[in-house]
Amino acid sequence: MLSILFWPLVFLASLAVLVKASDIFTDSAERIGISLGVSPFIVGVTIISVGTSTPELVSSILAVLKGSPEIVVGNVMGSNVTNIFLVLGISSIVGKKMVAGYELANVDLPLVIGSAALLTLMVWDGVYSYPEALLSIAFLLVYLAYIVRAERVADEVRARSLEGEIVRRRKRKLDMLVYMKLILGIFFLYLGANYTIVSVVRLSEMMNLGTEIIAAGAIALGTSLPELMVSVRAAAMNKPDLAIGNVLGSNIFNALGIMGISALFGTLVIPETITGFVMPMMIVATLLYFVIIWDKEITHWEGWLLVIFYIFFLGKLFGLL
Repeated sequence: MLSILFWPLVFLASLAVLVKASDIFTDSAERIGISLGVSPFIVGVTIISVGTSTPELVSSILAVLKGSPEIVVGNVMGSNVTNIFLVLGISSIVGKKMVAGYELANVDLPLVIGSAALLTLMVWDGVYSYPEALLSIAFLLVYLAYIVRAERVADEVRARSLEGEIVRRRKRKLDMLVYMKLILGIFFLYLGANYTIVSVVRLSEMMNLGTEIIAAGAIALGTSLPELMVSVRAAAMNKPDLAIGNVLGSNIFNALGIMGISALFGTLVIPETITGFVMPMMIVATLLYFVIIWDKEITHWEGWLLVIFYIFFLGKLFGLL
């Protein structure tokens, strides 16, 4: 009886620690980057976009090291479904009507479709090999290089608009507290991820569910909380580009970076429950994202549609529908 109450509490507590630690780590890394004179946007597209996916990354690596590699693909695909159906859905409801100012159709939308398609093809045969991991990481590096190059062009345009005035970013000294927070963030990331994986294994044994099912549902929801908070806050502040772009960037990093990096630590197992249901749902979610965002506008009605899809996803995943 005690274990029935104990392990769910451990799971919730460790997940909360994991999410909070990722927030502390990301904030500290951002401040250190800017203090060193790095462009705020470059910091954003590297540290922040990767930082919001830190819970998924750390928990996935530890899952492989602890002998539960099936958690990785469940976490990745479940997070991508959650990002589109829940995060984008709630953001659209909060923002009423979001209109993107950034041109997504040229590169970003094809890349998010491409990353999902590549992941699907790679896991289709039930095997995710080491060479496939390297190919995914290479794809991710190309995407990051594109973002950095695009921002450099935008920086030049902004500099010319200042009528020739040269603005120099000064390096600012930071107190040791920021560096201590960074170290503490890393420590608690490990601690939270470690007990998240342990509790998931215990819960799967108690509930007679595959660990990948809990990963695709509960872990994916918990580790997507940073994306949810960032996107909903952006939507409420009428910053649709940030809300939409956060989902896009996180999904690309999940499909390419988390799968690829995790596979460097051991062989990834692809359960049939993932290829049979979660993977098709990820494909549907990605295609819906493509269709909805194509005209650079998303309404709150479309947001409600996405949330309904998410409820259906969870219901089917846990056998409630």
